[in-house]
Amino acid sequence: MNITLDPDLESALSDLARKRGLTPEVLVLNTLREQILAPTRHIQPQDEWERRLVGIATDCGVSLPHETVSSDGLYD
Repeated sequence: MNITLDPDLESALSDLARKRGLTPEVLVLNTLREQILAPTRHIQPQDEWERRLVGIATDCGVSLPHETVSSDGLYD
């Protein structure tokens, strides 16, 4: 498959790939895998409130360590 990018998108892609230390091709493949082959949700909402909560949630990809969000960690 070949995809032609407009100059703005190609430039943004190249810049982001360089910042992450990747080639543009690897960045695109990783992004497509994350978006298209993303694992299905493990949580099955039981009611409307849970469906809405899961619907607005965003997967940030990381979990912060407990010490980061503790009161001591907030002031470091």
